[in-house]
Amino acid sequence: MPSTLINDTFLRALLREPTEYTPIWLMRQAGRYLPEYNATRERAGSFLGLAKNPDYATEVTLQPLERYPLDAAILFSDILTVPDAMGLGLSFAAGEGPRFARPVRDEADVARLTVPDIEATLGYVTDAVREIRRALTDAQGRQRVPLIGFSGSPWTLACYMVEGAGSDDFRTVKSMLYSRPDLMHRILEINAQAVAAYLNAQIEAGAQAVMIFDTWGGALADGVFQRFSLHYTGEVVRRLRREHDGARVPVITFTKGGGQWLEEIADVGVDAIGLDWTTDLSRARARLGDRVALQGNLDPSVLFAPPATIRAEARAVLERFGPHPGHVFNLGHGISQFTPPEHVAELVDEVHRASRALHAQSPAT
Repeated sequence: MPSTLINDTFLRALLREPTEYTPIWLMRQAGRYLPEYNATRERAGSFLGLAKNPDYATEVTLQPLERYPLDAAILFSDILTVPDAMGLGLSFAAGEGPRFARPVRDEADVARLTVPDIEATLGYVTDAVREIRRALTDAQGRQRVPLIGFSGSPWTLACYMVEGAGSDDFRTVKSMLYSRPDLMHRILEINAQAVAAYLNAQIEAGAQAVMIFDTWGGALADGVFQRFSLHYTGEVVRRLRREHDGARVPVITFTKGGGQWLEEIADVGVDAIGLDWTTDLSRARARLGDRVALQGNLDPSVLFAPPATIRAEARAVLERFGPHPGHVFNLGHGISQFTPPEHVAELVDEVHRASRALHAQSPAT
């Protein structure tokens, strides 16, 4: 039987319904800025040891909720689990970030790519989703906050798959894109099928909203972005389950550097668009009207400032959106590992406090 949500503010905001305050969660809210996360990661032995163990993944997913009254939990995992499931050999070297042992570089590599069997290769993720949902739910069947599932976008996954690691200039993947677009489209089509299957498996396991991280979409030229990134994000959205256990499952997409394409991103059918900190919220809302909810978009570096500045900058973001339904407060990118945890407490408190006053101005709430 579906659990009853004690706090459904996040989901209602994504569906542009009136709320008493603006909900807040943070990209990478379970991460290295928290000492308890670092302790759990040390017990796990490695990042992948943490991510691939449902008990550890559940533990770290819940850690920020124990510290802060956040309005959503997000599954602890990594965007590169899908290409890892394709057999590319994911590893994380200390201080170097992710690396694939078998990058996709030529026709033979592309020909070997297949959509993985999600339950067989990524069952540890769906197990974690189920375990997190149980941990969020009390004996009376009341769930604290909703759970977000996620994946990387087809284009962003392709960047890592072809480069073999992170990149400053995306030279290898862009070379393939321009010289062999047929190979790139084949990779992206397989990725779109895999990401949709992966997100649907998370929804079936209990994710109540899903997010597609198109982290490197903004690295593409106008026109190229639409053909090689946005089109395949749309293919994912088109294949997604939008309802589960009688409830709507909202879909968020986030393209870092995508502020110029908001109208086109909205056209793919998502419920909400995440904004990085370079896009003005008031202008974004003016451009999009009530077509989608907006998520964001405080500069993560603000969290290094004194508490009074953090609070002032949080109010500025809220005021840019105004007393309208359809805003989820977040950072414009992931939280830095160097962020003082006590500064996050100041942010969460101010967003809740100031947004209650702001929403009280709206006749709709």
